[in-house]
Amino acid sequence: MRRIWKRYIGDLFIRPRGYALLVTASLLFLLRYFLVWLGQIPYLFLGVMAVLFIADYLLLFARKKGFGASRAIAERMSNGDQNEVNLYLESRYPFPTQVEIIDEIPHQFQKRDVLFKTRLEAGGTERIQYHLGPGKRGEYEFGKINGFLSTAVGLVERRFQQGEPITVPVYPSYLQMRKYQLMAISNRLSEVGVKKIRRIGHTMEFEQIKEYVRGDDYRTINWKATARKGQLMMNNYTDEKSQQIYCVIDKGRVMKMPFEELSLLDYAINASLVLSNVALLKQDKAGIISFAEKISAFLPAEKKATQMQSILELLYNQKTRYLESDFEKLYASIRNRISQRSLIVLFTNFESLSGMQRQLPYLRRIAQHHLLLVVFFENTELRQLID
Repeated sequence: MRRIWKRYIGDLFIRPRGYALLVTASLLFLLRYFLVWLGQIPYLFLGVMAVLFIADYLLLFARKKGFGASRAIAERMSNGDQNEVNLYLESRYPFPTQVEIIDEIPHQFQKRDVLFKTRLEAGGTERIQYHLGPGKRGEYEFGKINGFLSTAVGLVERRFQQGEPITVPVYPSYLQMRKYQLMAISNRLSEVGVKKIRRIGHTMEFEQIKEYVRGDDYRTINWKATARKGQLMMNNYTDEKSQQIYCVIDKGRVMKMPFEELSLLDYAINASLVLSNVALLKQDKAGIISFAEKISAFLPAEKKATQMQSILELLYNQKTRYLESDFEKLYASIRNRISQRSLIVLFTNFESLSGMQRQLPYLRRIAQHHLLLVVFFENTELRQLID
């Protein structure tokens, strides 16, 4: 009985045109008590209306599977970016139909207007494309695709629920990572028509011995090789590689401050992802440290092939604990775990100048052993209000 109800009645809905006819029929019967000359007109109207309702119903419910829909979306979404979602519709009716599509998107988006209207020809197909911009990392659950089909009569409509609920993880912004990855490879020289060339380094990272050409620096002459070869030979140096770069992310309460639909923590994570990817492309070592009242995660700097995936998986679950950050523990951890001089990029924020001055002693101690770059955020909305 439940199956019969769901198939023939449960997915049946009356459209506004159908309600208008029902209201009209009720008014005609009401007026008949006062206007005797109406006679059998209300009954005739009711009969014609019943025939139209039955015909419309039979057209829609004659086929068990008259409509199909599927959703195409990436295996993971990029936080803070516009992610593409495609809906593929198919009509199996031998006549044109009007279709209204309601896609059950994750509750995190807080949208109730994801409604699409289109027209499908007999046996026709259609693709609907829209974009979603998540503002938080985590798991997003998509529900079913609800399709409401009606005929040209337009008195009733039939609901089809297609597709299975799926869970899509939202990762840090890997779309931005790919964009800056391309810029890092080309060094942006291609934008002005200059081809990519090898840069000559001036550090002590030895590369090779080569013959002298005009313009070479005389200070790099290799006298032993010159004596053996019988002509001037030069030491060639390249940029130092395999340097350690650590992105240190503050997860304290001040990093939860929202700005343009993302928190400061999300901006720091996205920037760390981009910077780590560029460092690995330049053959340096990239590592991640996250901390708040304690050290939450420590990924040693490496340049192995799987390092980028390890960084992505580590940054995926980082959340603030709404507690005060302990920079003393950060300094102790860096001092004990990082023995080689490294570039430390610290993403943090300070609510006031006095708050920053309290942490300056620990930042100075870190800077004594490493190259420290502190990145903090300016409240541009407050600045605009003050101005």
